[in-house]
Amino acid sequence: MKEIRDGIRDIPDFPKPGIIFKDITPILKDPKLFKKVIDIFAKRYRDSGVTTIAAIESRGFIFGSALALKLGVAFIPIRKKGKLPYKTISATYGLEYGTDTIEMHEDALNAEDKVLILDDLAATGGTSKAAAELVEKLGAKVIGVAFVIELAFLNPRKKLAGYDFFSIIEF
Repeated sequence: MKEIRDGIRDIPDFPKPGIIFKDITPILKDPKLFKKVIDIFAKRYRDSGVTTIAAIESRGFIFGSALALKLGVAFIPIRKKGKLPYKTISATYGLEYGTDTIEMHEDALNAEDKVLILDDLAATGGTSKAAAELVEKLGAKVIGVAFVIELAFLNPRKKLAGYDFFSIIEF
């Protein structure tokens, strides 16, 4: 895990002063390290019954699509409002300075689907909670929420209580 932690670069004052952005691009630049991250997720979820990876825009797409391919399961994107071309369902969630909305195609899932929600980072858990609401609105089951990075000091597990929560690296 030290190798993965060392592959996460801190960018101070991004996207605004006082924030330390956790940059995963050094992991992506190193094929062995990127593979290691995907292998950790694959080992954990290989026998979980997952049928679909639902990944959150945009860095979640990188890990989610690679994991879906490795597991041989479907991949669906969860995007910000107005970015998907077909009919959508939406969920709005609170931010420290307002609200945001994410969407999924209305035909993305059905009641037989067992979904892993995947993103690069869990901060407060708000986006992932909204993603879980979308999955459940379509009748599918959330089998877990998974992240490369967890900002434990922001307590995302509280907002995602009731879901199987997994993170590779905790800050």
